[in-house]
Amino acid sequence: MIRGKLWFRCAAMHDPVTPVIVQPALIGWEAKQRKVDLQIERAFNGEELVRRMKGWVTIDPNKAIEVVHQFGRLKVLDDRELVIEAEKIEDFQDLQKALAETFGGEVDAEMIPKKT
Repeated sequence: MIRGKLWFRCAAMHDPVTPVIVQPALIGWEAKQRKVDLQIERAFNGEELVRRMKGWVTIDPNKAIEVVHQFGRLKVLDDRELVIEAEKIEDFQDLQKALAETFGGEVDAEMIPKKT
């Protein structure tokens, strides 16, 4: 398994950024005829986290998801960090090329070295 970070360009500062989960989403309910005292915490999955970047980065996050899915998958590691997972190093390298061709340097993938 090959893992990497997905870097976008910030729409405001034009530097590389990647989303992280600081705190899980807190979801509750409102009822029309009663009080509901129930809340759940739920972290985003990789795709949800990338979609939340719309407007904050220079590209359409949905298009980035499409490109990543051709070669691997998006995942949130340790309930915090967005990573790309690919089966083989060749898949990851092909993803890097596809991101460069599709986005012209506005999105890139950086391999995370394996810990020994």
